Amino acid sequence: MFSNPFCLLKQTEDFKNDILQHLHMAQSMYHYMREAWKKPDTATMRERMIAWRAGDAISVVDKPLRIDRARSLGYKAKKGFVVVRVRVMRGGRTRRRVEVKGRKTRKQTNRKTLKMSYKWVAEMRASKFFNNLEVLNSYWIGKDGKHYFFEVILVDPERPEIKNDRTMSWIYTGHHHGRVERGLTSAGKQSRGLITRRGHSPNLKVRPSLRSWNRRGK
Repeated sequence: MFSNPFCLLKQTEDFKNDILQHLHMAQSMYHYMREAWKKPDTATMRERMIAWRAGDAISVVDKPLRIDRARSLGYKAKKGFVVVRVRVMRGGRTRRRVEVKGRKTRKQTNRKTLKMSYKWVAEMRASKFFNNLEVLNSYWIGKDGKHYFFEVILVDPERPEIKNDRTMSWIYTGHHHGRVERGLTSAGKQSRGLITRRGHSPNLKVRPSLRSWNRRGK
């Protein structure tokens, strides 16, 4: 006795739908890492930041803590890429007091740098510490009551591995030298008002510009 072909067809379609649904639900490892970093474990982060506070303000790490974010920003596990962890103190930043007389008191301090984000400050400090490397990008890894912590991706443009890389050889050209000091990284462009949450849009630039407003900040 033969089975009903319509029932077999229906069972086949149901099986196919189950397989497609299962494949649709399966995600990559980076997806679950991104989801975990949206609400990181409090106890683990507390232990990490205790060790970070005891260490140097700028220290080289063996591998990125957020490998998913680092890969999305251009990091590759090859020679020529360096990842450093930078600690930036929260609150206003003051300049060193000038010991020479003849200056107004209100001109001797700068309590707040409004036009620079903490991420941009971390990138500039990393670039100043490693003056032979170029900053590619950076990302947030934590904060406490006194500090922000970032990981900055640096690239050595003189390495042959970078020069021969089709996706990274652009940083070897001369007009990308000092890109973080000129505000050409993502954090610099966002602080300058060139990037918004909706993406790149010249119509959403912060107005007026710093030059037209006598460089008084935003």
